[in-house]
Parts: sequence; C-alpha cells; structure tokens
Amino acid sequence: MRKTILLMAALLLSGCTSIGTLGIVTKSTGDPGALLRNAQPYKELGEVQGSSCRFFLLALVPWGDACLSTAVDDALGKVGGDALINVTVSNSLYGFIPIYNVLSYTCTDVKGIAIKLQKD
Repeated sequence: MRKTILLMAALLLSGCTSIGTLGIVTKSTGDPGALLRNAQPYKELGEVQGSSCRFFLLALVPWGDACLSTAVDDALGKVGGDALINVTVSNSLYGFIPIYNVLSYTCTDVKGIAIKLQKD
C-alpha cells in the first residue's frame, strides 16, 4: 500500500531541470558587441540571481514570461548592473497532475557576478 501511494505521488508531481553555463550576458537593452570591442573597464558588484516563470493552465492558458532576457534583467535590476559574467542558467519544467496537464510551469533561473561598466 505504501509503495502504491509513493508511486502515485511521483506520477502526480513531476519535473525536470537542465543547467548550462555562459561567459557573459548583458541586459536586453545592452550591446555585447560594443562591450567586447571597446574593452571597457568594469566594477564587480557581487553575485546575483534572477528568475522568470511562465505558467500554463490546462495547457491552453499561458501567462508569464520565462525568457532568459527577463531573468537577466531581474538579476541586474537588483544591483543596477550592466552585465553578468560567469553565468549559470537553469531551466525547470514542473507539472502538477501531468496526465491531465491541469497546471504546469517553466522557470528560467540565472546566477552570476554582476558588473557595472565604467565610463572613460
């Protein structure tokens, strides 16, 4: 009986995560090409993290935004940074009662060191 309950709980709550790394990511309004071309000096602001999520109700009604740029803007907005270096990105997908797809959501999380570009 106990094994059956555990199996049912595992089937009702399922999810997966993938993780990757990046060297540098700028704000969605930034110009990464100019940053590399001009080799501007910068100041490290410390480690930050941000996230963005998108939800689905009955696999038909979506709301939210799980884009990488939204998660980066969230992380940089906390400290007023211009870019992230040594970035780790993870994407997660969760489903509640996945057989009927009643509610599911996906989240993008970023973690890295925020930098502020210094003007000449």
